[in-house]
Amino acid sequence: MSSIHATPTSPAEPLESDVDSTVWSMLDAVPSWGMSLLVHIGMILLVAMITLPDIILPEINLTSTIEPEEIRQEVYEISSEPTDTLGSLSTLNIQGESAAMAQNRGMDNHLEQVERIQEELVNPRIAQFESMDSPNEAEALDALDLTGTTEQAGGTEGAVDRITLEIASSLRQRKTLPVWLFDESLSLKDRRELIINRFDSIYRQLGLLDDLDTQDALKTGIIGYGENVHVLVKEPTSDLTELTNAVKSIKNDESGKENVFAAIDEALKIFTPFKRKMRANMMIIIVTDERGDDFQGLDSIVKRCSRDGVKVYCIGNASIFGREKGFVRYKWEFEGENFEEDIAVEQGPETAMAEGLDLPFWTNTPRDLTRMSSGYGPYTLSRLTSETGGIFLIADDAVGDKWDAQIMRQYAPDYRPQVEYMKQLQGNLAKQALVAAAQMAMTDDVPIPQRVFQANNDNILREQITEAQKPLAVLDYFLQRTSTLLEAGEKHRDKLDSDRWRAGYDLAMGRILAMRVRAFGYNAVLAEMKSNPKKFEKPDSNRWDLVPAESITAGANVRKMNDKALEYLNRVITEHPGTPWAYLAKVELRDPLGWEWVEAHTAVAAMGEGGAAARGPQFAAEEEARRQQERQRQQKKNVSRPKL
Repeated sequence: MSSIHATPTSPAEPLESDVDSTVWSMLDAVPSWGMSLLVHIGMILLVAMITLPDIILPEINLTSTIEPEEIRQEVYEISSEPTDTLGSLSTLNIQGESAAMAQNRGMDNHLEQVERIQEELVNPRIAQFESMDSPNEAEALDALDLTGTTEQAGGTEGAVDRITLEIASSLRQRKTLPVWLFDESLSLKDRRELIINRFDSIYRQLGLLDDLDTQDALKTGIIGYGENVHVLVKEPTSDLTELTNAVKSIKNDESGKENVFAAIDEALKIFTPFKRKMRANMMIIIVTDERGDDFQGLDSIVKRCSRDGVKVYCIGNASIFGREKGFVRYKWEFEGENFEEDIAVEQGPETAMAEGLDLPFWTNTPRDLTRMSSGYGPYTLSRLTSETGGIFLIADDAVGDKWDAQIMRQYAPDYRPQVEYMKQLQGNLAKQALVAAAQMAMTDDVPIPQRVFQANNDNILREQITEAQKPLAVLDYFLQRTSTLLEAGEKHRDKLDSDRWRAGYDLAMGRILAMRVRAFGYNAVLAEMKSNPKKFEKPDSNRWDLVPAESITAGANVRKMNDKALEYLNRVITEHPGTPWAYLAKVELRDPLGWEWVEAHTAVAAMGEGGAAARGPQFAAEEEARRQQERQRQQKKNVSRPKL
């Protein structure tokens, strides 16, 4: 019987045909979604293998002994605080766009910037490729509120230097079309000449005289305006001689009218098509010293400039604090006689409507109170520069007290459109009351009572007191109406939404109350003196003077009014230091609000000891002739006074 022995053997190697059949059988078993997954995985692996050397390459290079080339990076430090100085040692309220990008700060950094303008200008032809545009300064500064800036330019020369920097900044972005608008009024003659003399310097700094590329990228228009508008350069040009001659051709306008918004309208009509054709930035540069007479067209002009991307700059004068009228020093000649004086012009106010009471002071009237600077330009032109992203450059500030620009930034006027301004008035009774009271103070006559009374005898004293009491009825009527208005808004005082409104309302309330206390006390002491004249203690006294005193003699209600006036005025001083409001509150409080009589002596020329009549008819006739001559000279002066 035979047996079969099985010998263990290793598994046989599979045949190639078996493998293929196995793989295909497996693939047949995979569903369609699985096949799709396998294909995508394969493609990913393929891409990874192709790009792997590029990914590894930087690591290999970093291990090389060759030092890598250092790449200098420009670092821009953007701050919400303004630079210390710019222009001719100016103090900025807030930065302009080009100023915010400045890397260097110092006492005269604008000079260094001007020297670098030529070498920093980018070839404008390269900028025409839209795909190569890089973020400009404006885009980099979107997070900052840089519109509506007001800068103390350091005179006309400083303002021109600042404008030069703005043009250079624009040129670094693209072609630029500045349009200069010159006020033709008599008062602007000197400022126009200063700018003409610097035109060569402006455009030389910008490379216009030496660089053909810059000449193609920078073209300028010139317009003059007064009562009428005169287009002096109708087609933008880079010919400096043509530009200079155009400005020199301006004739003085003696109408006293400045239709600046008509001039802007004409500039937009003529030069906006060139702006589009050049694919350029357009800037309007206004040179003036007033607010403009045709400001009714402000809203329309603002919308058009904003829509067309036209920035508006202004080289102008600061407004007098809270007042419509400013002053320009002017010399003129008439019939061989020379005259010089400050002539009133329309320069304000700095707000949409007057927001402060224009009241006289009874005592201690401060010098140059009517010249006190607001620190801002007129509302009309400041709002135009604000909404278009330009700058109002103060080339000439008021001669009176001035204020720290950093402090005044908290008290900037509201440059929203008139419609929005009126809405906010309607929403707050305190604002309504303040504006209404300010309008009343502008239109009503507010007399200053007499405080010196001749008293050679009781009858003369009583006659003078009677005359002094007559204006009190007018004064009392004004004070009563104004006080009633302001008190109606007192319940909304705590809802005022800015330091400017709070300072304005508190100062108005404090001053009106103080004036009422003085008026009540004045009337009381006059009535007492009239009914029971006081006797002089000194033998040579012949005059009674009313002087401020601490005692309030008009009753308990007036004493309460005194306490309330002090509360408001001291709050202004405490909460708003270093501002015009605090200054005016201090002036009001320099003297107490009560009154007392002080005897005095008035020297009266004795007969035969200096009086013209006593010296004989000849001397009296000479004195009368001199007075007549002075009256005639004053009449000539009034007739010849120019309209600025």
